[in-house]
Amino acid sequence: MLRTAVRNVLAHKARLLMTMLAVLLGVAFVSGTLVFTSTLSTAFQKSSEKGFDHVDVAVLPDSSQSSGPGDAPALSQRLLEEAAALPGVAEATGSVSGFAALADKDGKLVGQGWSTLGANHYAGEDGRDDRYTMRDGRAPERDGEIALDAKTAERTGYEVGDTVRTSVNGPVRSEKVTGIFTTDDGNVAAGGTLVLFDTATAQRLYAAPGEFAEITLTAAPGTSQAALRGAVEEILPKTAEAVTGEKLAADQSRAIEEELSGMRTGMLVFAGIALFVGVFIIANTFTMLVAQRTKELALMRAVGASRRQVTRSVLIEALVVGAVAGVTGLAAGVGVAAGLRALMGSLGVTVPDGPLTVTGTTVLVSLAVGTVITVLAAWLPARRAAKIPPVAAMSSLHATPTTRGLVVRNSIGSVLVAAGAGLVLLGTGMDADAAKGPMGLGAAVMVIGVFVLTPLLSRPLIAAAGPLLRLFGVSGKLARQNAVRNPRRTAATASALMIGLTLITGLTVLAGGAQKGIEKMTAESLTADYVVSMANFSTLSPEVEEKLAADERVTAVSPLRSSPAEIDGDTEWVMGVSGEHIGDLLSMDFTDGSLAAFGGTKVVVDDETAERYGWEVGSTFPATFEDGERGELTVAGVYEGNEMVRSIMLDTSLLDPHMQRVDSMQVLVKAEGGVSEATQSALEAALGDNPAILVQDKEAMSEAIASLFTFMLNMLYGLLAMAVIVAVLGVVNTLAMSVFERSSEIGMLRAIGLDRRAVKRMVRLESVVISLFGGVMGIGLGVFFGWAAGEIIGSVLTTYELVLPWGRMALFLALAGVVGVLAALWPARRAARLNMLAAIKAE
Repeated sequence: MLRTAVRNVLAHKARLLMTMLAVLLGVAFVSGTLVFTSTLSTAFQKSSEKGFDHVDVAVLPDSSQSSGPGDAPALSQRLLEEAAALPGVAEATGSVSGFAALADKDGKLVGQGWSTLGANHYAGEDGRDDRYTMRDGRAPERDGEIALDAKTAERTGYEVGDTVRTSVNGPVRSEKVTGIFTTDDGNVAAGGTLVLFDTATAQRLYAAPGEFAEITLTAAPGTSQAALRGAVEEILPKTAEAVTGEKLAADQSRAIEEELSGMRTGMLVFAGIALFVGVFIIANTFTMLVAQRTKELALMRAVGASRRQVTRSVLIEALVVGAVAGVTGLAAGVGVAAGLRALMGSLGVTVPDGPLTVTGTTVLVSLAVGTVITVLAAWLPARRAAKIPPVAAMSSLHATPTTRGLVVRNSIGSVLVAAGAGLVLLGTGMDADAAKGPMGLGAAVMVIGVFVLTPLLSRPLIAAAGPLLRLFGVSGKLARQNAVRNPRRTAATASALMIGLTLITGLTVLAGGAQKGIEKMTAESLTADYVVSMANFSTLSPEVEEKLAADERVTAVSPLRSSPAEIDGDTEWVMGVSGEHIGDLLSMDFTDGSLAAFGGTKVVVDDETAERYGWEVGSTFPATFEDGERGELTVAGVYEGNEMVRSIMLDTSLLDPHMQRVDSMQVLVKAEGGVSEATQSALEAALGDNPAILVQDKEAMSEAIASLFTFMLNMLYGLLAMAVIVAVLGVVNTLAMSVFERSSEIGMLRAIGLDRRAVKRMVRLESVVISLFGGVMGIGLGVFFGWAAGEIIGSVLTTYELVLPWGRMALFLALAGVVGVLAALWPARRAARLNMLAAIKAE
């Protein structure tokens, strides 16, 4: 039986090729994901480990011991000197760091902002900092001087002596490059940018004079990290903690692994979808192979083969196919990983250098996925093959499904669809967290139910295409009959395409509704003409709002500050605004009170916060601010909050004195004459044409949101394309086997006058009908799931509204038709080239 199974695989190479490709693509996606994330994880971890080479013990602020809400205790110069004087300390270094935008020679922001950092060059007794080796020039020594990392200098073309433009929190700074340095810093190794200031300047920019964010210690020879940590702990205040370099490296590695786990999980979900679609193809292929070998299998039974041996024979075929697909898929996955890394680099995403990492787990998982998926998908056809009675050897056809079997199948499908739809509808009435379980389970059950019902649905839906097919004469009529001749085969083929289009359509509906909701919220909540923010959405200096307010075109300006405060034992983030102008910049619907009394200790709160604390207009409550000071606040109004504005709002004159660093998340601006290119240019000029600052009107904000959704959708489309490609292979496989199965019939049609062109047209139309059938079901399910998920989003984003992307849905349906045309090219050509006499003789 083993030899028979292997011989059958070799005899049906062409028929099994599409099945093998389907498994190969799924395995390649799985192995590519595992290799890619392992490569990134290893590279980032090695890069971060280099950053801890000179760190034996790090002294860090312990925010859990802060004296006020959000108060991050700083480390003093005195503590640094005491630590440096401890026995066993070879060197002590103080560090501060933060965002530092750098403009290139064309005035554009270098990088995307997220990895553009600034730090201090801490000069030791010899004037050197072991973390940074000066390749050219010298380290910065005073305000107005900086040093650049060598990679950034190469990218931008800056050299020692050049003057560059930087920005930390809004105002443009003009700096002279005094040095180019090399470093093992993990951010730089990953493609980031690092700007070094002298320590005094960095402290002023990122902390406060004489304060550090971190103190790192290098142990003297013979002193262990644990011993040094114990010595340091004796001098630490309660607001600081000591951590060994080994623990820092381990924590960093764990954090990197956790950050990449989300990416790995997401990509594996899409790989699973592709493999799930492949299951239909595999099952379909083996079902047709079994049907075509009815006489052979029945004769095997007649000469003594048991049911178990016949089942084992088919499963061995599947095992061989799965093993070959698994091995080739693993090799292809390494190429996929290399391509993904190159793609990320071309998109400007920081990716550290390093070899591709192929772990033993990746190899085992890839091979297991390929073989297990294939064998499981072939199990039902194998059981069906074992049930073929020996008497079937007398006929070339096996028994068709009974009416009872079809009734049972349709009944089960109807129950599954009803149960799945019920769970999905139940989820729409729950909150977002509770609805995930019922809605996810309901969607899966409903998709399975629709698949079970697909043979029943195929006849009426394909019959609806009859009037159009009649336009193609005999070819169209024959194509319609062929498409419904074997409903189960048509169902399995169409379902593969249905799954991909269900996900694509559902995501498109969700994205369109969310985008529309955010645009609506922005339009309704924002009456300001412009919103000013940093390019990486870090905080803005008060100097920004001062410069804007001084511009003669500006009629109203208000910062949006954020600061933690303790209220009734809970930490709430309060928002500081200009009481004089906020009414002209935000549209706020008050359910009680108004902005008329706003100012001083009188505040306005959103309705959810007011309900949670039981406040109403006139209520007073104590609050502990960021600096630990307490104050009594009075509610002057309660407004309807949304995703853009939802907070306890108070005047900046009250909040600013309590903030450790006075800065803003955004600045709202209203200009004389409204929005115009001239006004925007003037505002940008007033801010020094700073590339790190965004000046956006409402339309530009909407376009930025739209581009974000478009990018995410395109990325998801790319991932789901794997499932669609697998579905295309399924259509090709089904048509090819259908042509083989109908060789005698096609030969007879040719003999009675159907020319080759008509035969090709018949096969192509059959393919298009099957693809459009899957497309219609996929789009219908996608709209339903998109609507249901949108109901949950609507409970969080109140301005969300259902948007049916008619244009895109029409495009998806057209693409399904194109899939049918492309999938039919080879089978149609093969059918047209059949020798009619040989085909008529075929069994």
